[in-house]
Amino acid sequence: WCENQIRPIAIGRNNWLFAGSLRAGRRAAAAMSLIQSAKLNGHDPYAYLKDVLTRLPTQPASRLEELLPHRWQPSLQA
Repeated sequence: WCENQIRPIAIGRNNWLFAGSLRAGRRAAAAMSLIQSAKLNGHDPYAYLKDVLTRLPTQPASRLEELLPHRWQPSLQA
């Protein structure tokens, strides 16, 4: 079980060396963190990211934490 859990990290390790730049690597790490956090909170990562990226442009800055995986609730428009 443990081996299967860390396999994507071990395989990806070599691929992540070619992110392009330090900035791109940091962005990839942030995206992967959001995806893993969504999974850990029982959300479908695709549905989570689709909803968050749709709502983000109109979300007030004072309420951005509502879009974090541990506080996220799907929008009613889905």
